[in-house]
Amino acid sequence: MDIWSKSKRSQVMARIRSKNTKPEKLIRSLLHRLGLRFRLHRKSLPGCPDIVMPKWNAVIFVNGCFWHLHKNCRDGKFPRTDRQAWKKKLLKNVRRDRNAIRALIRAGWNTIVVWECELRQNPTSTAERIAELVRGRGLKQPRLGNGRARAG
Repeated sequence: MDIWSKSKRSQVMARIRSKNTKPEKLIRSLLHRLGLRFRLHRKSLPGCPDIVMPKWNAVIFVNGCFWHLHKNCRDGKFPRTDRQAWKKKLLKNVRRDRNAIRALIRAGWNTIVVWECELRQNPTSTAERIAELVRGRGLKQPRLGNGRARAG
């Protein structure tokens, strides 16, 4: 049973953004300050990555821990209410993410997944790590397990 009425739940869910979220804006701002330039939400690429850096052939997904079931994160869990419906939706998100990343790798893109909790804990070092990986071409492919990029 949900703690809110249907109309209140609908109102809350309608306010959740899929693009231009606070974590996304934060990482974009930090990357820009570090001198990296990029494009946003390129629909022609699998998964419509949040940040696209064609110069370095790299893409970044900024994932919310809840919506993308971040493993070993306190927010990456199924809710207690309407568990079956949430499980179906969130697992669908995870499958879609995995398929998009695989397609991007096959197309030759370096892929980075940044988690909301990483940005909350230390946004500056997260941006610096991304800049190092991109500029140093240390990227090969992400580890699909926890979503963190692997230097190659």
